[in-house]
This record gives sequence, structure tokens and C-alpha cells, in this order.
Amino acid sequence: MRKVVIGCDNAAVDLKNEIIKHLGTLGVEVENIGCNSAEDPTYYPLIAEKVCNKIIESGYEKRGILICGTGIGMAMAANKFKGIRAAVCHDIFSTERSILSNNGNIMCMGERVIGKELAKRLVSEWIKLEFVDGSSTPKIKAICNIEDSTMK
Repeated sequence: MRKVVIGCDNAAVDLKNEIIKHLGTLGVEVENIGCNSAEDPTYYPLIAEKVCNKIIESGYEKRGILICGTGIGMAMAANKFKGIRAAVCHDIFSTERSILSNNGNIMCMGERVIGKELAKRLVSEWIKLEFVDGSSTPKIKAICNIEDSTMK
């Protein structure tokens, strides 16, 4: 069973809750990191940090979903962590390529950008995709080499 760690800032609580319910219907085990209220003042980088650390602690076995107003800030924050490849996913092609071409482990979305039904459809697709070694493998290794040389 796939395990997902999910988090959001106060701009995206409604979409996060919808996604959690949807993942439940797919039989996915979900760990909710927060925020749980529109009044929660926790900055999105701190939520991204918690989600990334959970993924790293799992040996990269878990995947993550991060949601803020646009998804951009969450992706920027998440990509500061070694071994994390986060992508903003607002359409089916980008969502597919985040896994198939980039072996991504975090999907980022923006509640102010994407509708709930499209978000659920993208999550359904993303959760079942698996990276397969192929022509993208050397490119991912190049990313890892950059990480190794710049992230001490």
C-alpha cells in the first residue's frame, strides 16, 4: 500500500481535506502534517520541512503532497531537501512527467489555482504511477550528482 504524507498552509486547508478524503477512497494510507485551520499561522516552508523529513525518514518510501495558494512556494521549499524532487502539478501531462521523467516524490498544488475535482483526478493518476529506469535515469543521476556536490 502506498503511503502519503500531506501538508498545507492556511490558504489550502479545504483542498487538503478533500484530497485526504479522496486518498482514503483509493486505499492510500495518509499522514496529515497540517495545517488544520485557516487561522493557523504556520508558514508553508515549515510544513514543507515536516513533510520532507517524514519522506526522508521513511527511506524515501513515502510520497508527499504539499498544497498552498499556488503550489510554487511549497515546491521551492521542498526542493531544498536532499533526495526530494517536488513538482507543481496542475495538469495531467506535468503530473505524469513528474514521476515518469523525473522520479518525483512530492506533488505540489495550489488551492487558488486548481479546482477540487481536477486535483482529485491528478492525485488518482499520480498515486498509481511508478518510475521505470530508462532514458530519464541518467538525467535523474545528474540531479543527484548536483545535490551531492551542493548539499552538504
